[in-house]
Amino acid sequence: MNWKSILAVVVALVVGFGVLLRIATRPPEPPAQQLFINGTVLTMDANNRIVEALAVRADRIEAVGSTEEIMALAAEGAEVVDLAGRTLMPGFIDAHGHFPGSGQKVIAADLGSPPVGTVTTMDELLAALRQRAELTPAGEWVSGFNYDDTLLAERRHPTRAELDAVSTDHPVVATHVSGHMLVGNSLALAAVGIDASTPDPEGGVIGRIPGSREPNGLLEETARLGIMTKQQDIGVMDAYRMFKAAALEYAARGVTTAQSGWTSKKIATGLSVFSRLGVVPQRLVVFPAESEFGEALLDGDYEPGDYRTDRMVMGAVKLVADGSIQGFTGHLSQPYHTPYHGDATYRGYPAIPRDKLFAQVLALHKAGYQLAIHGNGDAAIEDILDAFEAAQKAHPVADPRMILVHSQMAREDQVARMKALGVTPSFFSAHTWYWGDRHRDIFIGPERAAQISPAGWAQQQGLRFSSHLDTPVTPMLPLQAVWSQVNRTTYGGDVLGPGQRISAMDALRAVTIDAAWQVFQEGELGSLEPGKYADLVVLSGNPLDDPIGMRELEVEQTIIGGATVYGKP
Repeated sequence: MNWKSILAVVVALVVGFGVLLRIATRPPEPPAQQLFINGTVLTMDANNRIVEALAVRADRIEAVGSTEEIMALAAEGAEVVDLAGRTLMPGFIDAHGHFPGSGQKVIAADLGSPPVGTVTTMDELLAALRQRAELTPAGEWVSGFNYDDTLLAERRHPTRAELDAVSTDHPVVATHVSGHMLVGNSLALAAVGIDASTPDPEGGVIGRIPGSREPNGLLEETARLGIMTKQQDIGVMDAYRMFKAAALEYAARGVTTAQSGWTSKKIATGLSVFSRLGVVPQRLVVFPAESEFGEALLDGDYEPGDYRTDRMVMGAVKLVADGSIQGFTGHLSQPYHTPYHGDATYRGYPAIPRDKLFAQVLALHKAGYQLAIHGNGDAAIEDILDAFEAAQKAHPVADPRMILVHSQMAREDQVARMKALGVTPSFFSAHTWYWGDRHRDIFIGPERAAQISPAGWAQQQGLRFSSHLDTPVTPMLPLQAVWSQVNRTTYGGDVLGPGQRISAMDALRAVTIDAAWQVFQEGELGSLEPGKYADLVVLSGNPLDDPIGMRELEVEQTIIGGATVYGKP
């Protein structure tokens, strides 16, 4: 079924209540003119100007300046907002995430461990899935998300047998916090035809019961894709609940532009529909997954404009070159610090073989697409840079802005290559908080852990970058991303790689104007300058004043296109 058929089905399902839904979810209209005065206005322009006030005309920024200058622009009926010293800045831009993934909490069990969730034992994990199963009609999928084997008392993944004990009436799936692996029960495996005779797919691994070929339920990387597709097959009302929950959460966190990375046709269609209906007020940048859109990207069957709305664009095509460091599937040039399954030589593996990666990158680059390629391990990053360099030599593009997503283990020489090739990294710097202690002690050892998400090296090279949270892998807390780049403090209280710290202003740029630039949106978003969209956030204080306490600041108001979507006008 092509995307037009899928869209037709979705539209047919919602048409019965579409008018009422549109009325119920219609975004608020912006006032004719708003004047924000007596505040600290962080413009994030080229000079990082800080002013007192800002004027908005309908959905666009009219002017910035002193309170006196802005009040002189007041037209009859203008709404005046006295910031009383609070901070006004551009709305946060989600540089890389998986919207509306955080909304799955309304339809799935949250299996997260501290500091994100409460699950600390296998019994608690299984109980959460069992509770979800009791609420789910027989035969329907039961899902849980964000379990972390290294934070469970048992220090292991759940098994197929344990999920069978949760329910034999439902396919049951627990997804790892990395998103790069999952565990399914017998019904889930059967639903996608995985059994003892099934070979490991290219770029993936099917876990086996020791001494046999029988699957133990754990599916890594490409092996998990069939079940992921089944899990996305949800009803319209569940989809509405999930999208709405995610949109409300992002608004409460000051996010005015959300990103959906590695997106299937089904999710892209849902995003387009719910954007048009006003369920999602955020601007959306969608990265279609090469593995999902496939040949359509090259044979003319993919038309980005068909999904576009006044607040949604289809952006870079995304590929996934390797997996997750905390899942032991990231592809490293040197072995993991702790031998995986006792193998002291284990370095992870590529999700796309090197020759195939070269061919895919060349074909997509030649076709004119911006690329976003996931690379965590330094071996995967080397393959990505080699493939892109070859594509650029064959088909030069002056300003490609190829996004190297995560760039977690990028070496100093690789950061220099990014600068030379026109590659821009999006760092998952919050790794230092959520996994820093375990990266140091379990996965990659002290020396390599101190160099993860190397924003300091990027600055030394004059390399522009963004920062992201990969939500729902970690919660949508933009100030946490900023805090992590500034402090690089772990959950255990240690500083991980002080040489990679950057200033608060630079870290704020990584979630505003530099994130907008990365996806060619800098002319409309990311800074407070006349003519740009009035996408704004009001904070309870100035994040520049307190590098340690900045993440405790409250989002008091979120404004998209001049209209308040969270808080009080």
